[in-house]
Amino acid sequence: MKSQNKHHNTFSLIGAIVTLGIVYGDIGTSPLYVMKAILGANPHVTQEYIIGAVSCIIWTLTLQTTFKYVLVTLRADNKGEGGILALYALIRRNKKKWLYLVAILGASTLIADGIITPAITVVSAIEGLKGIYPQTPIVPISIIIITVLFFIQQFGTNIIGKSFGPIMFLWFSMLGAFGMIHIFEFLPILKAFNPYYAVLLLYNYPNWFLILGAVFLCTTGAEALYSDLGHCGIKNIRISWIFVKTTLVLNYLGQGAWVLNNLNTLTESTNPFYAMMPAGFLIFGVALATAAAIIASQALISGSYTIFSEAMSLNFWPRQLIKYPTKFKGQMYVPFVNSFLFVFCVIMVLFFQSSSNMEAAYGLSITITMLMTTLLLAFYLKTKNVKTYFIIPFIFIYLTIELSFFTANMFKFIHGGWVTILIAGGIGFVMLVWFNARKIKNKYMQFVKIQPFFKVIAELKEDLTVPKYATNLVYLSKANYKTDIESKIMYSIINKQPKRADYYWILHLDRVDEPNTFEYTFEELVPNVLFRVNLRLGFKIQPLINVYFRQIIDELVLNKEFDIRSNYPSLRNNEIPGDFRFIIIHRVFNQNQVTRFWERFSLSFYNMIKQIGISDANAYGLDTSSVYVESVPLVVDTSCKMKISRASR
Repeated sequence: MKSQNKHHNTFSLIGAIVTLGIVYGDIGTSPLYVMKAILGANPHVTQEYIIGAVSCIIWTLTLQTTFKYVLVTLRADNKGEGGILALYALIRRNKKKWLYLVAILGASTLIADGIITPAITVVSAIEGLKGIYPQTPIVPISIIIITVLFFIQQFGTNIIGKSFGPIMFLWFSMLGAFGMIHIFEFLPILKAFNPYYAVLLLYNYPNWFLILGAVFLCTTGAEALYSDLGHCGIKNIRISWIFVKTTLVLNYLGQGAWVLNNLNTLTESTNPFYAMMPAGFLIFGVALATAAAIIASQALISGSYTIFSEAMSLNFWPRQLIKYPTKFKGQMYVPFVNSFLFVFCVIMVLFFQSSSNMEAAYGLSITITMLMTTLLLAFYLKTKNVKTYFIIPFIFIYLTIELSFFTANMFKFIHGGWVTILIAGGIGFVMLVWFNARKIKNKYMQFVKIQPFFKVIAELKEDLTVPKYATNLVYLSKANYKTDIESKIMYSIINKQPKRADYYWILHLDRVDEPNTFEYTFEELVPNVLFRVNLRLGFKIQPLINVYFRQIIDELVLNKEFDIRSNYPSLRNNEIPGDFRFIIIHRVFNQNQVTRFWERFSLSFYNMIKQIGISDANAYGLDTSSVYVESVPLVVDTSCKMKISRASR
């Protein structure tokens, strides 16, 4: 753990360059469409308007991205991991039980924003070709790029990923260089550093909400910056942000200066980002913008895999198949999530057709994520004993800023914002029902003390009249304490076809709030008969129980704490190991067993959405040939007061 923290707090030049490719793709491609959106928000472009708008951008990047996320929120790391679900894991034992609703809302809106981001960045980049070939088929080219991008995910992106950092370094250098060149064409644009012009703009223009909605696009990648904390480390992110912010500000200033220097030639389709490039450089600029858009999309796709993986561990989402296409640390591939994101990205491109239409919808859902992060951050600061006189002003300021952006972006709802809200609502609803249904199922679970069963289990092992079921019989248990066991497990061993085995194992999975915890405990409850293994896994660790259990058995054998050899004489004489058989208790819900409507609805919907997940055996990486699933009723109804009588002959 110390080495992880050391790595987390270490800065290196190579690490900073890698950070450019992983962290800043989203926020780094914002110059492609932000100024264009600002021009579209007001048909009467004036010097006061452009200077005020650029001032809004500079101070949004300063207050929202630099201060809130880079300086404050990055401190809220869960053993080096960041993101709204990692933040929730830090505080979920808080007495405020409703905080899971905040986490679900924040995660679902972040995923929804991640769906439209690849679409708008790729389309914005390809639209630059119109300056060379006006008849360029934007939509088909964009769909081809998106299709290829999602297709290659199954093979891993380690090889091309190595080039992401240098490409983004070149991209940001280009942003800064072109921005600086055009600043000198209209030096009064430097007045934008004065926040007075931002306030003046919002005060004087009745359509301030449209302006704020466009300005907000410059900081949409801030939440992704926090989510990628675990990949890059806090120092690499903070130091590289100095370079990134400098180039972004220079580019926005340059675009503003170009606009004010070319007011008479502006049209509705003018994109200052491409317009300020020399004609001979445009094809290279479009190519580099396309590469940056692909990198930004790749970062969001990988980030979505991480979010869903964490959601599964926190019981917010059904288990999905997770693959690791390369040996590269942390790289995963989730087929269901990949297909889900691909389908909706294509729908976004087909539905909106152009980046201008996407700008009208983009940003609404991410404002909700930022608001939820602010709320969770307040509780986190409280757990860290930060003084109340700091927490209250901090939360008040950022709730005011983000509620202002949310209000501004709400005007995008009818212009397409409803699409991302609808997607976020669907994802959030599934998370809510899944989380609550599991709580309901756990509520109906009955536990008993295990000690009274020690004698009968020991005698069952020696009862040769009962056919041997397995050499090693392993039950997956939800009992948190070694003194307890589910009554259904005892019923399965003793009553439901008595199962004689040489050794009985109780295997418990304990999900802890630290991301990378990876350890176990072993206890011998009945000597040479009954054992309990408690796996303690962080929410970033995949529950490959079969793999981990084999490692544990190997270690116990090495320490001479367990003899793995079969007890059948013919096999034991030849040093053949005994077999292992896993039993999973599947509790079946029946509508007549639960009286409350919300519980009935939640459990019914739970059974429906469970179909998009994988079985417990596959989720835990168990060998399906040695797994048996026993179905038992969720609730045994003993409430019937009627008593049948025996008829006389």
